[in-house]
Amino acid sequence: MNKENLKEAVEKRRTFAIISHPDAGKTTITEQLLLFGGVVREAGTVKARKTGNFAKSDWMEIEKKRGISVTSSVMQFDYAGKRVNILDTPGHEDFSEDTYRTLMAVDSAVMVVDSAKGIEPQTKKLFQVCKMRGIPIFTFINKLDRDGREPLDLCNELEEVLGIESYPMNWPIGMGKGLKGLYDIYNKRIELTTPDENGDIYVDLNEDGEIEGDHSLKEDSIYDQVLEEVELVKEAGSEFDADKIAKGELTPVFFGSALRNFGVTTFLDAYLQFAPAPGSHMTEAGTEIAPAAPEFSGFIFKIQANMNPRHRDRIAFIRICSGEFERGMDVNLSRTGKKLRLSNSTQFMADSRETLENAVAGDIIGLYDTGNFQIGDTIYTGKDKIQFEKLPQFTPELFVSVQAKNVMKQKSFHKGIEQLVQEGAVQLYQSYSTGEYILGAVGQLQFEVFQFRMENEYNSEVVMTPMGSKIARWINPEQLDEKMSSSRNLLVKDRQGAPLFLFENKFAERWFKDKYPEVELTAKL
Repeated sequence: MNKENLKEAVEKRRTFAIISHPDAGKTTITEQLLLFGGVVREAGTVKARKTGNFAKSDWMEIEKKRGISVTSSVMQFDYAGKRVNILDTPGHEDFSEDTYRTLMAVDSAVMVVDSAKGIEPQTKKLFQVCKMRGIPIFTFINKLDRDGREPLDLCNELEEVLGIESYPMNWPIGMGKGLKGLYDIYNKRIELTTPDENGDIYVDLNEDGEIEGDHSLKEDSIYDQVLEEVELVKEAGSEFDADKIAKGELTPVFFGSALRNFGVTTFLDAYLQFAPAPGSHMTEAGTEIAPAAPEFSGFIFKIQANMNPRHRDRIAFIRICSGEFERGMDVNLSRTGKKLRLSNSTQFMADSRETLENAVAGDIIGLYDTGNFQIGDTIYTGKDKIQFEKLPQFTPELFVSVQAKNVMKQKSFHKGIEQLVQEGAVQLYQSYSTGEYILGAVGQLQFEVFQFRMENEYNSEVVMTPMGSKIARWINPEQLDEKMSSSRNLLVKDRQGAPLFLFENKFAERWFKDKYPEVELTAKL
């Protein structure tokens, strides 16, 4: 692909993550977007989960059983001349680390908020990551088909709790059973939930922002109330500013109901208009790599084992940062300096996939991996070495010891542990004295998922013994004396063999520091 064609292809890409608190409707809105892209013929609904018609982006068995997303899914479709890459992230807080890394691989974010609950703790955490990166954030306030909070309260909460200006692109006309439609401020029209007497879904507004002539909606008392609220928003609220949206300083707010597929098209059209094409990525050396640069580069932000249980495969997800990917190309792996041939590549639609021949900057692709890749790896072509900035890592807080229930199945036990810990959701440690395996995680649900997957994907039942919360601190190997270990500060080593202590509590850590003042302890390696 020549330079001009590459630039044109990159400009068509829109890559975003959907973030939300669990149950805000994130997976449902994803399904509706896929419907528009012609990727799925029908959207699974919350009710349909009982009959086994699960959300298209929740492919893992435990997700289907529990009705939650615990892993990031990648989906791609074409719409209105754009190539859209969606990353549907786990809403559950125990899987924050997976979501945080995913947010490093996108150019914008869509925040889904439950109209009845408003901003919830997990949403706030994820928003802060987006804000830190300065990426545009688009807000979809969902579930208008149910009674919820006042729209003015929700917009005020966005500004007060999240500290970002908001601009309502539309405004609800009613709510719950009384939902009549949306007053579309930006497009100067009304979007009705059902066709009016003329069979119209959209009704144009005049210069004064009102319906011309006779219309049944004008006879409804709620219409006058909406006009007053919209006028108040226009006078007292923030002004629309595309530059502020691009900098992540102002979020356009859309109301709607994903379950009823209402307001979603309006949202998608506006998103594609104002969301950015792929931008530059910073290297550890402090240089920026432009997306239209001729040499290929990208980084691994996620590894997933057994996406296809029949083939026991392992997929490394890569965000392409520059140039063009071509199947069969040779690349350099920055961490090891090795050359690799990328002959097995795939593009995703949740649990389905097809072989990918080429892709460009902004795209998310999957590489079949036999153990070459780690999360955070950079791959590139060309003579100049590239290493993109490190991805965020969490220090585990909860720990369990783990062993195989059946000692005759040690082989599958070790294989399962090795592959699942490479995904990054749980961390693996070994006791210095006994060699016992210990798992560390940010939240309890990660252990439950690990146990479920070991049994269902590796046919290895495991016994996990809770060790409670611990404080993990790494120590310089040169300063280590194994006699420093005690019942209150267990000495273990991580997957790379680096020593660390698991302290029982803050008091135990302070006691250790007082006893060994010259020893340096660090929270991360």
